[in-house]
Amino acid sequence: MHNDAGFIPHSRPILSDDALIANAQQFYTDLKTRRTVRHFSTRPVPKEVIEAIIRTASTAPSGAHKQPWTFAVVESADMKRNIRLAAEEEERRNYHERMSQEWLDDLAPLGTDEHKPFLEHAPYLIVVFKQAYGTNPDGSKAKHYYVNESVGLAAGFLLAAIHQAGLCSLTHTPSPMNFLEQLLERPKNERAVLLIPVGYPAEDAVVPNIERKSLEEVSVWY
Repeated sequence: MHNDAGFIPHSRPILSDDALIANAQQFYTDLKTRRTVRHFSTRPVPKEVIEAIIRTASTAPSGAHKQPWTFAVVESADMKRNIRLAAEEEERRNYHERMSQEWLDDLAPLGTDEHKPFLEHAPYLIVVFKQAYGTNPDGSKAKHYYVNESVGLAAGFLLAAIHQAGLCSLTHTPSPMNFLEQLLERPKNERAVLLIPVGYPAEDAVVPNIERKSLEEVSVWY
């Protein structure tokens, strides 16, 4: 037990088994309806919703509590246009030069291609950056730990928060992604990890008819 000023009591209540089971099942029931959406409405979303979503993402655990992430929110139509043009240029190269035939075959059921209109239609783009290192007040580098793992956890929290709020998202990963660092003029310690359009689905939005793996396929018990 720690009794010094650096610690505070843990205040999470202990629930009954029935309550635990109900909570876990309800959360699963809700999240299993989450789907990646590629057809977005231009309907505005209150800024306060996006702020709350990012606050939620930032509650994720991180190595040595360094919180090595930055969430860059893009709402400017001009910047969204610039991002779309740059992303589509990289994606053209991917689909026609870089990707193997096996990769293209695996993507075929999803109906994806180099055209990314959702990057302009969605009211917000959230670009998730990882901070390879921090910066001390004197300008020197500060060590960050388990950066990829920490940012991955925060991104998962972000997607869950977007869904819980009643919105849709897409995890877009044009490769390479350094054009985002350049367009958004991010500092040298930041690297783009995900480009996530956020908003309401279009009225005629459709999603692929696919199934998730079963519990038996994704878990083992010892």
